[in-house]
Amino acid sequence: MERAMISVEGLARRFGDHGQPAVFEDVWFGVEKGEFVCLIGHSGCGKTTILNVLAGLDRPSGGTVIVDNREIDGPSLDRAVIFQSHALLPWLSVLGNIAFAVSSRWPRWPRAKVREHALRFIELVGLKGAADKRPAELSGGMKQRVGIARALSIEPKMLLMDEPFSALDALTRGMLQDEVLRICAETQQTVFMITHDVDEAILLADRIVLMTNGPGACIAEFVVNTMPRAERQRNGLHRHPQYYAIRNHLVEFLVNRSRAFDREIAEHGYDSRRPRTVRPGLAAINPAAEVVPLRHAN
Repeated sequence: MERAMISVEGLARRFGDHGQPAVFEDVWFGVEKGEFVCLIGHSGCGKTTILNVLAGLDRPSGGTVIVDNREIDGPSLDRAVIFQSHALLPWLSVLGNIAFAVSSRWPRWPRAKVREHALRFIELVGLKGAADKRPAELSGGMKQRVGIARALSIEPKMLLMDEPFSALDALTRGMLQDEVLRICAETQQTVFMITHDVDEAILLADRIVLMTNGPGACIAEFVVNTMPRAERQRNGLHRHPQYYAIRNHLVEFLVNRSRAFDREIAEHGYDSRRPRTVRPGLAAINPAAEVVPLRHAN
C-alpha cells in the first residue's frame, strides 16, 4: 500500500551497550499530509526520543523514518521543531529571529523579500506590533509565538512540537492552543506533537497515539478524534457529546491499561505493525465504538 507522508517503520532506540533494554522498539505509525497527531504516554516511554529521531537530531538503533519517500538522515529545513523552551537568539529582534530562519531556508532571497515574508508570519501569530522587540522584552507566551512563527515561516513539510506550552500559565497556554488550532486550519500544516495534557490532545489532534510504559515501550493503539476540527472550541469542549467518551478512554489507558498492556497482549494478541485504531467518541452517537485497521506501508 501507499506510504503516508511520514512513515515510521520498525523504530527502536536503546542507549548503552546491546545488553540494555530498548526504550522503545518495533514502533510503526504514519502521519498523513495535513494531519495533526499527538503522542501521549508516561515519562520514560521515549516520546521525546521519537520526536528527536523525526527531527534528525537522534539516530534510531533500529528501523527508519521515511518522509515523502525519502529516509531521514539528519536535520532538515523540511522539518521544523518547537521545543519546550523558546530557543530564540537573544541579540536579535522578533523580526530578526524569524528573518534568520527565512534566510536559511531561501538564501538567495533579497532582504526586502525576506522581511516581507517574516512579517507575514509575525502577523499570523498576532505579534504585528512587537516585530522590533528583543526576547528579553517579551512575555513567555509571546516568546512561544515567535517560536511558532519562526517554525512556520520556513514552510516545513512537518512541524514537530515537544510540549511547547507546558511551561506557560493556564491562560496563556489556552490562548496559544487556540492560535495553533486556527493556524493549522488555515495552513493545513502537518503536525506531530508530544503532550501530557489529555484535554490539549483532544482539542488539537486529529489522531492520538498511545504508548505503553518503558522500557520496551510500544504503541498500544491509535485513537481517532471524532470531534471535527470546526467543532473543537476550548471553552466549550466539555459540552461536546463525544468529549467524555474520548477523554475517559484516554485517561483509562494512562491510569490502568498502559501499566498492564503485557497482559492485554497475552489475552488478545498484538501486531506491532497494525496496532488497533479506535473511535471511542462514536459511543456517544452509535451503539459501540468502531474499530478500524491501520493503514501502513508494505
